[in-house]
Amino acid sequence: MKENIHPKYFKTIAKCACGAEYEIGSTLQDIHVDICSACHPLFTGKQKLLDSEGRVQKFQKKYADVKTVKRVGKVKRVAQKRTKAPVKATTKK
Repeated sequence: MKENIHPKYFKTIAKCACGAEYEIGSTLQDIHVDICSACHPLFTGKQKLLDSEGRVQKFQKKYADVKTVKRVGKVKRVAQKRTKAPVKATTKK
């Protein structure tokens, strides 16, 4: 391994915006993150719905009067086979 080409390695503390702190190894001395496993919705199970433009209300208003119909039997959909049209030979004059 060559000397004097590798960055310095520090044992540092990564701080999250929620207040959680983790001791990690890094080439940076101070690490600040916005989200971590203590506050991420995937790990906590709490989902935050951000709707700044009212998209959810717009969708609910648009489809409020739509009624769904329950079908008694299953409808089988069959895809039609596509046949290739024969290629016409053309001659140049």
